[in-house]
Amino acid sequence: MIEAGGTEVAITHPDKVFFSARGETKADLARYYLAVEAPLLETVRDRPVLLQRFPQGAGGKSFFQKRVPASAPDWLTTTEVSTPNGTTSDALVAADLAHLLWAVNQGCLGFHVWPNRVPDLEVADELRIDLDPSPGVGFPELQEAAVAVHELLEEVGIDAFIKTSGSRGLHVYAALERRWDSYEVRAAAVALARELERRHPQQITAQWWKEERGARVFVDFNQNAPHKTVFGAWCVRPRVGAQVSTPITWEELDTVEPDELTIATVPARLAERGNAWAGMYDRPQDLTPLLERSARDMADGLMDAPWPPVYPKQPNEPPRVAPSRARTT
Repeated sequence: MIEAGGTEVAITHPDKVFFSARGETKADLARYYLAVEAPLLETVRDRPVLLQRFPQGAGGKSFFQKRVPASAPDWLTTTEVSTPNGTTSDALVAADLAHLLWAVNQGCLGFHVWPNRVPDLEVADELRIDLDPSPGVGFPELQEAAVAVHELLEEVGIDAFIKTSGSRGLHVYAALERRWDSYEVRAAAVALARELERRHPQQITAQWWKEERGARVFVDFNQNAPHKTVFGAWCVRPRVGAQVSTPITWEELDTVEPDELTIATVPARLAERGNAWAGMYDRPQDLTPLLERSARDMADGLMDAPWPPVYPKQPNEPPRVAPSRARTT
Protein backbone atom coordinates (compact mmCIF):
# COMPACT_ATOMS: atom_id res chain seq x y z
CA MET A 1 0.00 0.00 0.00
CA ILE A 2 1.23 3.50 -0.91
CA GLU A 3 -0.29 6.62 0.62
CA ALA A 4 -0.68 9.54 -1.78
CA GLY A 5 -2.75 12.66 -1.24
CA GLY A 6 -4.60 11.08 1.69
CA THR A 7 -5.54 7.95 -0.26
CA GLU A 8 -3.99 4.52 0.09
CA VAL A 9 -3.37 2.81 -3.25
CA ALA A 10 -2.63 -0.87 -3.57
CA ILE A 11 0.32 -1.83 -5.76
CA THR A 12 -0.14 -5.50 -6.58
CA HIS A 13 2.81 -7.60 -7.77
CA PRO A 14 5.22 -4.79 -6.82
CA ASP A 15 8.27 -6.84 -7.83
CA LYS A 16 7.09 -7.32 -11.40
CA VAL A 17 9.80 -6.03 -13.75
CA PHE A 18 8.47 -3.26 -15.97
CA PHE A 19 11.78 -2.01 -17.45
CA SER A 20 14.25 -4.69 -18.43
CA ALA A 21 17.37 -2.56 -19.05
CA ARG A 22 18.07 -2.17 -15.31
CA GLY A 23 15.35 -4.38 -13.88
CA GLU A 24 13.13 -1.63 -12.46
CA THR A 25 9.80 -2.85 -11.14
CA LYS A 26 6.25 -1.65 -10.79
CA ALA A 27 7.10 -0.51 -7.25
CA ASP A 28 10.10 1.42 -8.59
CA LEU A 29 7.80 3.22 -11.02
CA ALA A 30 5.39 4.12 -8.22
CA ARG A 31 8.28 5.43 -6.10
CA TYR A 32 9.50 7.52 -9.03
CA TYR A 33 6.13 9.27 -9.31
CA LEU A 34 6.17 9.93 -5.56
CA ALA A 35 9.59 11.57 -5.99
CA VAL A 36 8.38 13.96 -8.71
CA GLU A 37 4.86 14.49 -7.35
CA ALA A 38 4.98 18.30 -6.99
CA PRO A 39 6.14 19.28 -10.51
CA LEU A 40 4.18 16.43 -12.09
CA LEU A 41 0.91 17.63 -10.60
CA GLU A 42 1.62 21.24 -11.61
CA THR A 43 1.37 20.19 -15.24
CA VAL A 44 -1.17 17.32 -15.20
CA ARG A 45 -3.53 18.09 -12.31
CA ASP A 46 -7.22 18.16 -13.31
CA ARG A 47 -6.44 17.10 -16.87
CA PRO A 48 -8.00 14.03 -18.52
CA VAL A 49 -5.40 11.41 -19.42
CA LEU A 50 -5.43 8.65 -21.99
CA LEU A 51 -3.94 5.47 -20.54
CA GLN A 52 -1.51 3.23 -22.40
CA ARG A 53 -1.28 -0.12 -20.67
CA PHE A 54 1.55 -2.64 -20.94
CA PRO A 55 0.51 -5.77 -19.02
CA GLN A 56 3.94 -7.37 -19.52
CA GLY A 57 5.97 -4.21 -19.07
CA ALA A 58 7.88 -1.99 -21.49
CA GLY A 59 8.66 -3.71 -24.75
CA GLY A 60 5.61 -5.96 -24.51
CA LYS A 61 2.24 -5.68 -26.16
CA SER A 62 0.15 -2.67 -25.27
CA PHE A 63 -3.26 -1.15 -25.72
CA PHE A 64 -4.84 2.25 -25.17
CA GLN A 65 -7.63 2.47 -22.64
CA LYS A 66 -9.93 5.43 -23.11
CA ARG A 67 -12.52 4.39 -20.54
CA VAL A 68 -12.10 3.87 -16.83
CA PRO A 69 -13.46 0.37 -16.13
CA ALA A 70 -16.60 -0.11 -14.07
CA SER A 71 -14.54 -2.03 -11.51
CA ALA A 72 -12.47 1.07 -10.67
CA PRO A 73 -12.68 2.42 -7.09
CA ASP A 74 -15.42 4.95 -6.47
CA TRP A 75 -12.96 7.64 -5.34
CA LEU A 76 -11.56 8.03 -8.85
CA THR A 77 -12.44 11.27 -10.66
CA THR A 78 -13.49 10.88 -14.28
CA THR A 79 -14.86 13.17 -16.97
CA GLU A 80 -16.57 12.64 -20.30
CA VAL A 81 -14.34 13.27 -23.30
CA SER A 82 -14.98 12.68 -26.98
CA THR A 83 -13.04 11.58 -30.03
CA PRO A 84 -13.01 13.55 -33.31
CA ASN A 85 -15.89 11.41 -34.60
CA GLY A 86 -18.00 12.19 -31.53
CA THR A 87 -17.61 8.93 -29.58
CA THR A 88 -17.62 9.67 -25.85
CA SER A 89 -15.94 7.92 -22.94
CA ASP A 90 -15.28 8.44 -19.25
CA ALA A 91 -11.59 9.30 -19.00
CA LEU A 92 -9.44 9.30 -15.91
CA VAL A 93 -8.73 12.76 -14.50
CA ALA A 94 -5.33 13.31 -12.90
CA ALA A 95 -6.94 14.78 -9.80
CA ASP A 96 -3.99 13.85 -7.57
CA LEU A 97 -1.10 11.42 -7.41
CA ALA A 98 -3.30 8.60 -6.13
CA HIS A 99 -5.15 8.60 -9.45
CA LEU A 100 -1.90 8.16 -11.37
CA LEU A 101 -0.67 5.43 -9.01
CA TRP A 102 -3.95 3.58 -9.51
CA ALA A 103 -3.20 3.65 -13.25
CA VAL A 104 0.38 2.48 -12.65
CA ASN A 105 -1.04 -0.52 -10.83
CA GLN A 106 -3.09 -1.28 -13.95
CA GLY A 107 0.18 -1.50 -15.93
CA CYS A 108 -0.04 2.02 -17.33
CA LEU A 109 3.35 3.09 -18.69
CA GLY A 110 2.20 6.09 -20.66
CA PHE A 111 0.09 9.09 -19.70
CA HIS A 112 -1.13 10.99 -22.77
CA VAL A 113 -2.46 14.29 -21.47
CA TRP A 114 -5.22 16.61 -22.72
CA PRO A 115 -4.47 20.37 -23.00
CA ASN A 116 -7.66 21.07 -21.02
CA ARG A 117 -8.56 21.05 -17.34
CA VAL A 118 -11.85 20.10 -15.76
CA PRO A 119 -14.43 21.44 -15.49
CA ASP A 120 -14.02 23.61 -18.62
CA LEU A 121 -12.85 21.21 -21.32
CA GLU A 122 -13.65 23.69 -24.08
CA VAL A 123 -10.65 25.83 -23.13
CA ALA A 124 -7.14 24.79 -24.16
CA ASP A 125 -4.55 26.29 -21.82
CA GLU A 126 -1.37 25.02 -23.49
CA LEU A 127 0.30 25.57 -26.84
CA ARG A 128 2.27 22.41 -27.63
CA ILE A 129 4.93 22.46 -30.34
CA ASP A 130 5.97 18.91 -31.22
CA LEU A 131 9.27 18.81 -33.12
CA ASP A 132 9.15 15.56 -35.07
CA PRO A 133 12.29 14.09 -36.66
CA SER A 134 11.86 13.07 -40.29
CA PRO A 135 14.07 10.33 -41.78
CA GLY A 136 17.61 11.67 -41.98
CA VAL A 137 17.06 14.13 -39.12
CA GLY A 138 19.05 13.59 -35.94
CA PHE A 139 18.87 15.10 -32.48
CA PRO A 140 21.27 17.96 -33.32
CA GLU A 141 18.83 19.15 -35.99
CA LEU A 142 16.01 19.00 -33.46
CA GLN A 143 18.05 21.10 -31.05
CA GLU A 144 18.61 23.73 -33.75
CA ALA A 145 14.90 23.75 -34.61
CA ALA A 146 13.97 24.16 -30.94
CA VAL A 147 16.21 27.24 -30.73
CA ALA A 148 14.43 28.67 -33.79
CA VAL A 149 11.04 28.05 -32.16
CA HIS A 150 12.21 29.74 -28.98
CA GLU A 151 13.52 32.77 -30.84
CA LEU A 152 10.31 33.25 -32.80
CA LEU A 153 8.12 32.88 -29.74
CA GLU A 154 10.28 35.35 -27.84
CA GLU A 155 9.99 37.76 -30.76
CA VAL A 156 6.18 37.74 -30.51
CA GLY A 157 6.25 37.98 -26.72
CA ILE A 158 5.43 34.37 -25.78
CA ASP A 159 7.43 32.79 -22.96
CA ALA A 160 8.04 29.12 -23.83
CA PHE A 161 9.45 26.10 -22.05
CA ILE A 162 10.96 22.88 -23.36
CA LYS A 163 11.08 19.18 -22.47
CA THR A 164 12.43 16.01 -23.95
CA SER A 165 9.75 13.74 -25.35
CA GLY A 166 11.23 10.69 -23.63
CA SER A 167 11.80 9.25 -27.08
CA ARG A 168 13.33 10.90 -30.18
CA GLY A 169 11.69 14.32 -30.15
CA LEU A 170 11.46 17.61 -28.30
CA HIS A 171 8.33 19.41 -27.11
CA VAL A 172 8.03 23.19 -26.65
CA TYR A 173 5.17 24.36 -24.42
CA ALA A 174 3.59 27.68 -23.54
CA ALA A 175 0.98 28.03 -20.81
CA LEU A 176 -1.90 30.11 -22.18
CA GLU A 177 -4.45 32.52 -20.84
CA ARG A 178 -7.77 30.70 -20.60
CA ARG A 179 -9.33 32.42 -23.62
CA TRP A 180 -9.05 30.08 -26.60
CA ASP A 181 -10.30 26.68 -27.70
CA SER A 182 -8.27 23.99 -29.45
CA TYR A 183 -9.29 25.19 -32.94
CA GLU A 184 -7.76 28.59 -32.21
CA VAL A 185 -4.65 27.11 -30.59
CA ARG A 186 -4.16 24.85 -33.60
CA ALA A 187 -4.51 27.85 -35.94
CA ALA A 188 -1.78 29.60 -33.96
CA ALA A 189 0.44 26.52 -34.20
CA VAL A 190 -0.07 26.37 -37.99
CA ALA A 191 0.93 30.03 -38.29
CA LEU A 192 4.02 29.39 -36.16
CA ALA A 193 5.03 26.37 -38.25
CA ARG A 194 4.61 28.27 -41.52
CA GLU A 195 6.65 31.23 -40.31
CA LEU A 196 9.40 28.91 -39.12
CA GLU A 197 9.47 27.26 -42.55
CA ARG A 198 9.71 30.67 -44.26
CA ARG A 199 12.68 31.62 -42.10
CA HIS A 200 14.44 28.24 -42.11
CA PRO A 201 13.34 26.49 -45.31
CA GLN A 202 16.28 24.08 -45.36
CA GLN A 203 15.90 22.99 -41.74
CA ILE A 204 12.19 23.21 -40.81
CA THR A 205 8.98 22.22 -42.55
CA ALA A 206 5.29 22.80 -41.98
CA GLN A 207 4.31 20.25 -44.64
CA TRP A 208 1.81 17.71 -43.36
CA TRP A 209 2.47 15.16 -46.11
CA LYS A 210 5.59 13.11 -45.40
CA GLU A 211 6.57 13.05 -49.08
CA GLU A 212 7.03 16.84 -48.94
CA ARG A 213 9.10 17.08 -45.77
CA GLY A 214 12.49 15.83 -46.91
CA ALA A 215 15.25 15.69 -44.28
CA ARG A 216 13.77 18.55 -42.27
CA VAL A 217 12.28 18.90 -38.80
CA PHE A 218 8.49 18.81 -38.97
CA VAL A 219 6.57 21.15 -36.66
CA ASP A 220 3.52 19.01 -35.90
CA PHE A 221 0.81 21.65 -35.52
CA ASN A 222 -1.93 18.99 -35.47
CA GLN A 223 -0.89 17.98 -31.96
CA ASN A 224 -2.97 21.01 -30.95
CA ALA A 225 -6.13 19.83 -32.70
CA PRO A 226 -9.22 19.18 -30.54
CA HIS A 227 -9.13 15.88 -28.64
CA LYS A 228 -5.40 15.40 -29.28
CA THR A 229 -3.14 14.38 -26.42
CA VAL A 230 0.62 14.68 -25.92
CA PHE A 231 2.84 12.55 -23.71
CA GLY A 232 2.98 14.25 -20.33
CA ALA A 233 5.88 16.06 -18.70
CA TRP A 234 7.63 13.99 -15.97
CA CYS A 235 5.90 10.87 -17.31
CA VAL A 236 7.80 7.66 -17.96
CA ARG A 237 7.93 6.29 -21.48
CA PRO A 238 7.22 2.62 -22.16
CA ARG A 239 10.85 2.00 -23.13
CA VAL A 240 13.03 -0.67 -21.54
CA GLY A 241 15.35 2.05 -20.20
CA ALA A 242 12.47 3.85 -18.41
CA GLN A 243 13.21 7.20 -20.08
CA VAL A 244 11.31 10.21 -18.75
CA SER A 245 9.79 13.08 -20.71
CA THR A 246 11.79 15.63 -18.78
CA PRO A 247 11.47 19.44 -18.55
CA ILE A 248 14.84 21.10 -19.11
CA THR A 249 16.05 24.68 -19.26
CA TRP A 250 16.92 26.36 -22.54
CA GLU A 251 20.51 26.60 -21.32
CA GLU A 252 20.65 22.79 -21.05
CA LEU A 253 19.41 22.17 -24.56
CA ASP A 254 22.88 22.07 -26.14
CA THR A 255 24.18 19.39 -23.78
CA VAL A 256 21.16 17.28 -22.81
CA GLU A 257 21.30 13.52 -23.46
CA PRO A 258 17.63 12.43 -23.49
CA ASP A 259 18.32 8.72 -23.08
CA GLU A 260 20.11 9.44 -19.79
CA LEU A 261 16.98 11.01 -18.28
CA THR A 262 15.35 8.00 -16.62
CA ILE A 263 13.54 7.05 -13.43
CA ALA A 264 17.00 6.24 -12.04
CA THR A 265 18.39 9.76 -12.64
CA VAL A 266 15.56 12.28 -12.82
CA PRO A 267 14.60 12.40 -9.09
CA ALA A 268 18.18 13.30 -8.08
CA ARG A 269 18.39 15.78 -10.93
CA LEU A 270 15.14 17.41 -9.75
CA ALA A 271 16.40 17.61 -6.18
CA GLU A 272 19.67 19.18 -7.32
CA ARG A 273 18.49 21.57 -10.03
CA GLY A 274 14.84 22.18 -9.25
CA ASN A 275 11.89 22.25 -11.62
CA ALA A 276 12.84 23.70 -15.03
CA TRP A 277 9.16 24.58 -15.56
CA ALA A 278 8.73 26.34 -12.21
CA GLY A 279 6.33 29.25 -12.51
CA MET A 280 5.21 28.40 -16.05
CA TYR A 281 1.53 28.27 -15.13
CA ASP A 282 1.79 31.41 -13.01
CA ARG A 283 2.50 33.43 -16.17
CA PRO A 284 -0.09 32.46 -18.79
CA GLN A 285 0.71 33.81 -22.23
CA ASP A 286 -1.23 35.83 -24.80
CA LEU A 287 -1.77 33.89 -28.05
CA THR A 288 -2.95 36.97 -29.98
CA PRO A 289 0.31 37.60 -31.91
CA LEU A 290 0.20 34.13 -33.49
CA LEU A 291 -3.52 34.37 -34.20
CA GLU A 292 -2.88 37.67 -35.99
CA ARG A 293 -0.25 35.91 -38.13
CA SER A 294 -2.80 33.21 -38.89
CA ALA A 295 -5.33 35.83 -39.99
CA ARG A 296 -2.72 37.45 -42.27
CA ASP A 297 -1.93 34.09 -43.86
CA MET A 298 -5.63 33.54 -44.57
CA ALA A 299 -5.97 37.09 -45.97
CA ASP A 300 -3.01 36.37 -48.27
CA GLY A 301 -4.89 33.42 -49.74
CA LEU A 302 -3.41 30.51 -47.81
CA MET A 303 -5.80 27.69 -47.01
CA ASP A 304 -5.88 25.88 -43.70
CA ALA A 305 -3.27 23.16 -43.22
CA PRO A 306 -4.48 19.55 -43.64
CA TRP A 307 -6.12 17.84 -40.68
CA PRO A 308 -5.52 14.20 -39.69
CA PRO A 309 -7.80 11.72 -41.49
CA VAL A 310 -9.87 10.91 -38.38
CA TYR A 311 -11.28 14.45 -38.31
CA PRO A 312 -14.31 15.63 -40.27
CA LYS A 313 -13.54 17.86 -43.23
CA GLN A 314 -12.85 21.37 -41.96
CA PRO A 315 -13.73 24.77 -43.50
CA ASN A 316 -11.02 26.15 -45.83
CA GLU A 317 -9.12 22.86 -45.69
CA PRO A 318 -7.30 21.80 -48.89
CA PRO A 319 -8.07 18.43 -50.51
CA ARG A 320 -7.13 15.69 -48.08
CA VAL A 321 -4.96 13.72 -50.48
CA ALA A 322 -1.20 13.41 -50.82
CA PRO A 323 0.19 15.69 -53.58
CA SER A 324 1.65 12.75 -55.54
CA ARG A 325 -1.74 11.04 -55.62
CA ALA A 326 -3.49 14.27 -56.59
CA ARG A 327 -1.18 14.64 -59.59
CA THR A 328 -2.04 11.17 -60.89
CA THR A 329 -5.82 11.51 -60.69
